[in-house]
Amino acid sequence: MDRLRALEVFVEVVKRDGFARAAEALDTSPANVTRYISDLEAHLQTRLLNRSSRKMSLTASGEALLERAKSILDDVAEAEAIVSSATLQPHGVLRINAPLSFGVLHLAPLWAKFMRLYPEVRLDVLLIDRVVDIVEEGYDMAVRISRAGSTANVARKLATSQNVLCASPDYIQQRGMPQTPAELLQHDGIGYSYAASADEWPMLDANGQTHTVKMPCVMHTNNGDTARAAALGGLGVIWQPTFLVGADLRAGRLQRVLPDYHMPDMDVLAIYPSRRHLSAKVRVMIDFLVQELAGTPPWDRVA
Repeated sequence: MDRLRALEVFVEVVKRDGFARAAEALDTSPANVTRYISDLEAHLQTRLLNRSSRKMSLTASGEALLERAKSILDDVAEAEAIVSSATLQPHGVLRINAPLSFGVLHLAPLWAKFMRLYPEVRLDVLLIDRVVDIVEEGYDMAVRISRAGSTANVARKLATSQNVLCASPDYIQQRGMPQTPAELLQHDGIGYSYAASADEWPMLDANGQTHTVKMPCVMHTNNGDTARAAALGGLGVIWQPTFLVGADLRAGRLQRVLPDYHMPDMDVLAIYPSRRHLSAKVRVMIDFLVQELAGTPPWDRVA
């Protein structure tokens, strides 16, 4: 028995909810599908599927095997893609989506280096802060800043960015430095419209306890640079990542607020639709970004 093929057939039967539909998708006969499932059950000495003339369902053993089988098939597909792409010269248009501020500050300086390494690749980069459907909108990949990762696509971590509370020295001199999260309620906030937690700002103390403040915001914006500019102008307190405000903190243009409290970090992710048939141009771009952002990321390095 070809065990890898048997796992592929098993996954397809579950996905298509039937032997006949799985056979059609796999371009084989229902009899072959039945034989693969029977041989797999015999090899594992357990029933994987409860089947009748009207419906089919997974047994407990089938449920246990399903996710592992999917993972094995993805690993095999990725290994094949690595070998295949290694023999291909990356070429063609590579459409990338990335957040506006991060794209301007930290990706734009890398594009010339990448294109010198891979002159046959032409970049088409769109910077926009909203989360896009990369398949539906025709992107090859995206760079995304997220705490939640991606459930619809494959994600590879590139780096981590700290989130910090900060304000201008002028603002702090006028309004005072808050000593506890509760004291933030006496201050003005500048809210980020795309934040998953809206105006509820969570922070962890030294004991790991979470303190969440419903921040009174005098301004909202869907752009981090706008929030940063408002904070530099003394308008209020912002909650932003170090990739945006790190240089301001080092230069003293902004000051940390509640430095003893830790804000949830953000992952910088490369998002792409599938491990299967990953093109050479996407693979070399992801590997390039991993190498460029390795170790301490540029926004946290001190010159």
